[in-house]
Formats: sequence, structure tokens, C-alpha cells
Amino acid sequence: MPNKHIAVLTSGGDAPGMNAAIRAAVRTGIYKGWEMFGVQHGYQGLINGDIIPLKARDVGGIIERGGTILHSARCPEFKTREGQLKGINVLKDNHIDALIVIGGGGSQAGAAKLWELEYPVIGVASTIDNDLYGSDMSIGVNTAINTALESIDKLRVTASSHDRTFMVEVMGRDCGYLALISGITGGADYIIIPEVPVNPEDVASELRSSYQRNKMHAIVVVAEGARYNAEELSKYFHEHQADIGFEIRVTRLGHVQRGGTPTAFDRLLGTSLAAAAIDYLEQDRYGILVGLIDNKLAVTPLIEVTSNKKMLDLSLLKLARILSR
Repeated sequence: MPNKHIAVLTSGGDAPGMNAAIRAAVRTGIYKGWEMFGVQHGYQGLINGDIIPLKARDVGGIIERGGTILHSARCPEFKTREGQLKGINVLKDNHIDALIVIGGGGSQAGAAKLWELEYPVIGVASTIDNDLYGSDMSIGVNTAINTALESIDKLRVTASSHDRTFMVEVMGRDCGYLALISGITGGADYIIIPEVPVNPEDVASELRSSYQRNKMHAIVVVAEGARYNAEELSKYFHEHQADIGFEIRVTRLGHVQRGGTPTAFDRLLGTSLAAAAIDYLEQDRYGILVGLIDNKLAVTPLIEVTSNKKMLDLSLLKLARILSR
């Protein structure tokens, strides 16, 4: 396909490894003799026509950087058919033959809408929540887990020094993957996720039991989207004067989990998925998400990605409670 014009867009929450994906897409496309472009500021930039050419040197020195050099932004307008058609017209006016969308659930929902309107598009799985159907692991997850784990390890030192309970709130509005994995690997005494409702009294009872077993500190990892987040849980204990034996402190990790230097895993995953996306475009394969399934590159139709919910392995939660004894 000589002289193919391909654009790359990053959307939704930024994830460490996105830049590795941008770099791989651009340089692989150039290797095939294509002209590569970047859409800045996500779907909002697409509607605004914020499209720039990308050469090999433009993506040099970015593989180790977190975030996305193309930036990201929310775009309510793109959820409308009018906004989607406007985006397609911009792509056509710029002679773009196909679009690569690097992002999570909302981003791929937008890509699916473009494909419904018969515009050539391909998705690359990228979200630190790891809640995207069609990929066992998404770009950014490994780095986010390690960032959370490093914080949990450090907080454990302080908790031990002062005989306290630390409630550590990690990202995860609808999915508890980050909380579950960082909690297990961080040796948490209790893990709270949106998928499994908890009674604050049960949490208090478990912490009280830990104290009575002569534990000198405790760590509770809470996903931000849980019915009782860390602040609410602490407030509940205070208002109900729940005697758990420990003093309680709350730490919200927040957006620090999105930043930082991507791990080797996320750099390799971003590189592999984006390079594969270019190969599929060469085969005229559109309307698919490129992801990792059973440790192999795999594709899933975007319509399946947007119509299915990825399920969390809740047996890990049971294992975490066994190990916290």
C-alpha cells in the first residue's frame, strides 16, 4: 500500500506506555512507506482538525516517557452522531485513509462508532483500569500496579512504626483490578472493590480480629469506586466509634498512578500492539481491537469489545483473605 496516510489518536485517561505505542505505530508505518499523522487532544482535536504530520524523529526519545505526546481530552460532542460525522469529514479532508485509536473503553466505543459509519479504524488496548474486554492486559496496567505497590510498601513502614491502619485508595471507578492486584502483592489485610459490596461492620470486625491476633499494623486497599471508599469508611468508623484497636489514616494515591516511567512490560506491550495494528491495516483489517489474550497478540471486533463486560477473577479476592491471616 504505497503512500497510505494513517493517523494515530490517543484518548481517555493517559497510560504509561502510550508513547511507546505512538512511536511504534509511526515508525512501523514509515517503514512500510506510509505517511503518518498524529491527532492531538483526542476526539476533541479530531473534530477541531488538530492533525499534524509525524516523522521518525518526531517520536524519538519518547519511549521512556509517561503520558502521551499527542495529549488527551474529554469530548462530549463526539458521543453524538453529528460529532462523529464531523470527525470523519475532518479525516477525509486531510486525506487520512485509516485511524488508530489508542485508549480504553470510552475511546474504543468512539472507534466503534466510526466503524459503524464505515470509516476504517483499528483500536489498541490502553487503560490502567484493565477493564477493557478483548485484552487480558492493557497498556499502562503494569506500571500503575507497580506505582501503587511502591506506595503501599512505603506506607506499611509507617503503619508498622506507629501501630496504625492505613486505608490506601487506588484508582478504579468501576473495576477493582488495580486494588485487587496491588492489594494481594502488597500483603493487604483487606481489599475493597466495586464488584463486591462490603459491610463496614465486617471490615471493622476483620481489623479488630487482626489486632487481637497481635498484628501491629494493618493495610486496607480500597478502589475509589467502591460503595465505601477510604474516606467514607474512615468516617463511618469514627461516627460509629468502631473500636478496631488501630489508629486509622487515609491515603489517596489519585492520579500519581497514571504518571511515571513506563515499565519494560508496558513499553514492550505498547510497541507490540501498535506495530501489530499497522500490520493489520496493511491487510485491510478494520473495526478490530488489538490486545493481548493468553499472552499472545489477538484481535477482537470492536462491536464485541463495546458490548461485553470484562469480568474480574474474584477467586483472587478469596485468596487475599486467606493470606491476610
